[in-house]
Formats: sequence, C-alpha cells, structure tokens
Amino acid sequence: MSIISSPPAPVSETALPFAVPESRWSDGAAAALSQPELLLYRSNLLGSDLTVTNFGGGNTSAKVVETDPLTGEAVTVLWVKGSGGDIGSMKLDGFSTLYLNKLLVLEKLYRGVEFEDEMVGFLPHCTFNLNPRAASIDTPLHAYLPFAHIDHVHPDAVIALAASSNGETATREIYGGEVGWLGWKRPGFDLGLRLRDYVAANPGLRGVVLAGHGLICWGDDAKSCYENTIDLIARAAAYLNAALAGKPAFGGVAYKPLPTEQRARIAAVLMPRLRGLMTGERPKVGHFSDDPEALEFVGGNDFLRLAAIGTSCPDHFLRTKIAPLPLDPARIEDDGYLAEALEQYRQGYKAYYERCAGPADPKMRDPNPVVVLLPGVGRFTFALDKTTARLAGEFYGNAINVMRGAEAIGDYIGLPESEAFAIEYWALEEAKLQRMPKPKPMVGRIALVTGAAGGIGAATAARLASEGACVLLADFNGDALEQARKGLVQQFGKDLIRAAVCDVTDEAQVQAAFDAAAREFGGLDILVANAGIASAAPIEETTIELWRKNYDVLAQGYFLTARAAFPLLKQQGGGSIVFIGSKNAVAATPGASAYASAKAASLHLARCLALEGAEFGIRVNVVNPDAVIRGSRIWDGEWRKERAGAYGIDAGEELEEFYRKRSMLKRSVLPEDVAESVYFLACDASSKSTGNIINVDAGNAQAFSR
Repeated sequence: MSIISSPPAPVSETALPFAVPESRWSDGAAAALSQPELLLYRSNLLGSDLTVTNFGGGNTSAKVVETDPLTGEAVTVLWVKGSGGDIGSMKLDGFSTLYLNKLLVLEKLYRGVEFEDEMVGFLPHCTFNLNPRAASIDTPLHAYLPFAHIDHVHPDAVIALAASSNGETATREIYGGEVGWLGWKRPGFDLGLRLRDYVAANPGLRGVVLAGHGLICWGDDAKSCYENTIDLIARAAAYLNAALAGKPAFGGVAYKPLPTEQRARIAAVLMPRLRGLMTGERPKVGHFSDDPEALEFVGGNDFLRLAAIGTSCPDHFLRTKIAPLPLDPARIEDDGYLAEALEQYRQGYKAYYERCAGPADPKMRDPNPVVVLLPGVGRFTFALDKTTARLAGEFYGNAINVMRGAEAIGDYIGLPESEAFAIEYWALEEAKLQRMPKPKPMVGRIALVTGAAGGIGAATAARLASEGACVLLADFNGDALEQARKGLVQQFGKDLIRAAVCDVTDEAQVQAAFDAAAREFGGLDILVANAGIASAAPIEETTIELWRKNYDVLAQGYFLTARAAFPLLKQQGGGSIVFIGSKNAVAATPGASAYASAKAASLHLARCLALEGAEFGIRVNVVNPDAVIRGSRIWDGEWRKERAGAYGIDAGEELEEFYRKRSMLKRSVLPEDVAESVYFLACDASSKSTGNIINVDAGNAQAFSR
C-alpha cells in the first residue's frame, strides 16, 4: 500500500474557482402557484443548488395572509422552514406555520441570552391551524424582520467572507453598502432582535452577512427575493474568483495527488483499518472522496495549519466536529501509528469537552473523528450510517471552499472554541438528537451478497437493507445486476446500495468486489455467499467440464469469497458469513452428482471456517433451501427442464406444485423465506451460533441434520 509507489497525478497550480450561481426561476412554472406554493418553489430552487446552500442548511419564509379558522378574520401567518428539513427536497408540510402577531409578542417574554433555550418552548403556542411541524431555532430571524419574503442560506462564497479577517471590508467592496455586516452571534432570539434593530438602523439594505454564519436577504415577492439571493451570492463568488485568479490555493502545492487507481487502492485498505480502530458501541460506516477540493486542500502547504483551526459555520461542524484528523502519508502502513493517532484525537476531544462543559451540559458524545484527511489521497468520513457519513464529507468540502476563499482575501478565522462547544452541545441540539427514532438493527453494518441479481440474492439484499444495512451486490451478469441495483436503490435509497460485477471463480474479480465494499462503505461485517449454478446429468454423461463448472462456482467460489472476507472481518472484530447451501448438500440425489457433491463441499468448508473464525469473532453458518423456484434465474434455465424430466412431469407450473406437495408442510419455499433465515444468522439475535445449518425446505426428512 505504499503511498509513494507511483508518480503523482497532474495537479493545477492555481486555485479552484467558486461556482457562480445563475437564476433558474421560471415565470411559467410560477404563474399559477399560491403564495405558499411559491415559497416552496423558491425554496426547492435554492436548496437544489449547492452553490447556494448545503443539504439541510438554510431556511426560507413568507408572510402570508390567511383566514383564522377560529375567528374567520384575516391574519398574517409566517410560513418558515421547520426544524430539521431540507429546502431542496421538502414539501409544503415541511414548513411551520405560526401567527405572526403571537411571535412578535414573545419579545415581552424574552429574559435575555441566558434564557435563550426557554423561548423555543413558546413557539408551539404560536402555531397556526394545528400544524405539527416543529419551528426552527432560526424562526426569530424571519419573524422580526419586516420583509414579506426572506432567505437565510449558507453559500460557500458568502461564508468565506463571514469567516475571513477582512470579510467586513470585502463585503463593503462587493456590495457598496447594499449589504450589511453583523458580528458573530449564536442563532436564536437575541440574534433575531439584533438583526431587526440593525436593519432598522440601516435602511435600504438588500441583505446582511452574518459573521461566521451565512447570508440573510429579502424581497417584496417570491421572485425578487430569490433573484436577490442569487445575485448577492454570484457577486461574492465573482469577487473571490478575481482574488484567487492565477494564484495557488492553501499556500501552494506541497503534496501532489496520487494516480486515481492508487488512491482507490489505498482507500480500500485504509478504511477498514480505521473503522476497526474506532471505539464505540455501534460500528461506523465510511465514505471516501477524492474530489478536486479535497485533493487541493490536503496537498497544500497550509493544510495542517488550517485543519487545526477547524470549521467555522455552525452547519459545518455540527456534521464534521470542530476539526478533522490529519494523517501522515509516510506512516499509514503502521497499524501502531494509526491506533496512536486515533487515540490522541479522542484524548484531545475529551480535553476540549472538559475545558468547555458545564454541569448542565449533555454527556460527552463519541470522541472519534468524523473527518480523516490524507495528503495525496483525499478525505474519509465516518458516521453511524452511510448518509450521515456522506453528508459529513460534503459539509467538509464546503468548509474547504470557505477556507480557500477566506484565505484569498485575508486570514481564515474559526469560531472560538467556547462558541463551537456551545453549539455542538446546545441543549436544543441534544433534544433534537434524543427525538430521533431508534436506529434499525442493521444500521452501521456492511454486507456483501454474491449472486445478488438472482431471486435469493436480491431478496437477501433487500432484507438486510430493510433493516438499515449497507449492501454491495455482486453478480457476474452485469445487465441483471444493474436491474437489481436500480430496484433496490428505488426501495432503500442510493446510500445503502452499491454493485460490482463479479465472477466468483475469478480471484481478481472477487478481491475487487471486496475492495469496493471497503472503499464504498469502510469495511465488511456480513458475507452472504450465494452465487450458484445447478446441473443434472447421470454420472456417465457428466463431463469433466460440467464437473469443474459446478466445483468452480459452488466450492471454489465460496472458498475465494470467504478467503477475501476473513481479513476484513478480523479488522472489524468479527462478523458473520452465511453460505447458501442446498438440501442436496446433505441429501443424496440421483442424476446430479456434480451439483450435490459440490454443495456438500461448500457445506463442509463452512464448518471448517467456523472453527477457524471463532477466535476472531467470525461466525459461519449455512442456510439450506430446497426448490426455490419463483424468481430464480437458476430455475429459469436447463435445470428446470432437467429436474422436470427426472420426475416425468411438465416443466411449467406442474413442477412447482410437485415440489410443494413433496414437502412435509406442503408449502412453496420463496426467496424471501431464505432471506429471513439469512437475516437471522447475520444479525445479533444469532450472535452465539456458528457452524449451524438452517433448513428452509418446507420439511424434508432426508435433509434433517445428523
């Protein structure tokens, strides 16, 4: 895994530019929309443009005249993005609706910054029309400004101004006094009141840069508000691009990116090692990015200095922690170094907590790093689920952009440690965390399923993903695999599902699939060896090619996949391997000696591996199905005809009915039935079971375990 074994990739000597947003407003699309619908349209346009704001960041509002359901009178209602939503993907039910007059009365109840948190408890009393959507902590920013339409967003270009030592000066130069500047203040009622008073004292403003935070701006109607927001961001981006033009970012290049393939190889090897060294009750999932922003930053002369300052915008460090863990590329092959680096980070985080925490603050949270940075390779992020890990990486990408822009016009400034802590451990943030539903049992687990495009494989992948597991689908049939991937992504989302074309008889392809799981998710916890074939022929008609084909897939294939899984599972402290066997592995059958004996070989391999894996916490078990016809690609081929011919029956529906009646329970066995047993053997419910067989055959006395 040497990081210096290949020549570096080409790298630009000049800084990456900021993307400049353009208006995407359509008068035609907006023409027939109501005021709330226009607010939603505007919000979705803003939130779907990452030059404007990051996922889940920002909030928008409109003051709308509605009919009071109690009095029938016309009242002004504040429609404002509710707590925890994403303006890019939200629907109308994502907005809180509150009586504006009641919100304004709350000022009389405000007892000062020491009592900020109690004000959130008053917001539900202002709810209009029994709307259950909880109001955001940023609600006062929208309520106390007099404008009908308000956008509060977190564009990288504006936060770069807000986090620079020369940001206020640059704001005056860019906007000529049309945009104000308000010093850092934590979100809440005090900021809302200060903002109102500042705007009142400076009439004619189009917006205000909130130091360390973002941009708030407004308009008389939805379109003018949207276009004002886009224009202000575009002007900031153009200003920064002029400052960056022709210059290197981050003090110039100190470390050039390695070639793409080498970065991928290093990620596949390093991520499971990092994941295995991270402490905690629940396993983490990783995300790797070697995008241009990450490579530019980690390769800069100023990388270590800036990384130590940490992130600035509250939206950023709530996702990323205040600072990342940088790694020394010359030492990453040393497990002792990695363990020491992680422990030092945890101890540093503990010290940060102890310096800042008061008796009323929540207990210390997970001290492991979220963001790990490696020169020449890129950015790794770890969290309890894949979506959170991916978003943390994206947010740190935003932080990198901010640092680049802030340094172009001055010095980058992070939030004071005490302020960062106050937001990270804010009682309101803690309450939000406590309200989150309990995670599904497989969240944080990573599975690889071979033969994943077939009936049992696809059903197994779906069962694991339904409980929150990340799943890499492996299959030799690329077209069928892509169809299965699309279907599972539609069911469970893009974050949980990946796919890799893999012939389990090919050692290189097998290793590549496991590398993909490690690189895409951070490691491995579960292997389901399911890839299979079936054939039938009397012994005299069994060719050496047929014999070898069965053993290549059903014996060697299971061996190769298990062998590739073992080192990953050891690094993670254990895991579960489940072989999909067959009734024929334990019950002799005429006319299928190659198939049945190869299945028997894989069954005994599982028993051997259960012995080898036990000391490392690796459990190995087998599920033996029988006659899983519906949805099976194996049964769509010659095997169906061969089996029907052996029993002298029609290969159509009569065959399935034959097997149903042959079973003791007189029931058909479906892929989902097999998947349920796989799930049991993969999850913690079977944590004390290894070397076992579960028959899923509706009852067959020949296959009883002996």
